[in-house]
Amino acid sequence: MSGNRYADDLEQIRQLKYRYLRTLDTKRWDDFADCFLPDATADYAGLAFPDRDALVDYMRTNLGPEIVTMHHCHHPEIEVDGDTATGRWYLHDQVISAKHRFKLEGAAFYEDRYVRTEAGWKVAHTGYERTFEATYRLDDSVTVKTGGTAS
Repeated sequence: MSGNRYADDLEQIRQLKYRYLRTLDTKRWDDFADCFLPDATADYAGLAFPDRDALVDYMRTNLGPEIVTMHHCHHPEIEVDGDTATGRWYLHDQVISAKHRFKLEGAAFYEDRYVRTEAGWKVAHTGYERTFEATYRLDDSVTVKTGGTAS
């Protein structure tokens, strides 16, 4: 594989992961779904999904507009082998529900598999194992504001 193609593949996979995170946090569910193969699987520390539709439906149902999420991934370790690839990412995330006066903060290592398609790289499997998860009750002195919808 030429160095330029390999570098291009790495960048396209990074962009795919960033798009996954952005569309999850901005709740753009059709664009989120487009990150995955139809038969993609996911397993978030035991919360498992057999395909893309089940995953997207769960996110759409459980992460409505009243739930604020923030997902940051960094330190990618990506290996490309022809038309398949694997990626390991370090996740820092937060979930805030002002209505339920609840905040979750955690970290994990994602383990992803990707497949090159005619439409570009897609997620074949994603999932993580937590390194920690902390939950907090929000007191009345905390205010959560949300901004406009970002692209």
